[in-house]
Amino acid sequence: MASSSSYTSPCAACKFLRRKCMPGCIFAPYFPPEEPQKFANVHKIFGASNVTKLLNELLPHQREDAVSSLAYEAEARVRDPVYGCVGAITFLQRQVERLQKELDSANSDLIRYACNDIQSSLPAPPGVNLVHPTVPTRQRHEGEIFYQTPSSFQFPYSPLPWNESPSGGGGNI
Repeated sequence: MASSSSYTSPCAACKFLRRKCMPGCIFAPYFPPEEPQKFANVHKIFGASNVTKLLNELLPHQREDAVSSLAYEAEARVRDPVYGCVGAITFLQRQVERLQKELDSANSDLIRYACNDIQSSLPAPPGVNLVHPTVPTRQRHEGEIFYQTPSSFQFPYSPLPWNESPSGGGGNI
């Protein structure tokens, strides 16, 4: 009987293709025996012969990325035979556009609320009563229009320097 310690499990590709996995198998580093579905999808979409040719044409440091791309495309093609990974990319692009619109809307709301908070937190100018604003009223007198300020209106700079009398008297208007 042969020792079982020298026995290594064949790679997923050789197992799927029902052949002996040789020590220099081009598939072994990229299709481990634990991931049989990975090679099954790649084989179904691209064929083992085409994948072998592709991997042999590439430099060894490029092969892992190529196999990852092939496996992703194959899985996407199995899930969506018509669009493949283009369908997934289109879905993700639409999701990015929708989220960008949502983000733009949230940012504009944030700016609007921030501006409203700034305006409401600013102190009112002196003499302006926000609860009961004193708005000048428009009145007519013999065909002329003039504005009359309510008697409760206070000028913000009272007493005004030009209304002060030399005796130090009042500055009320």
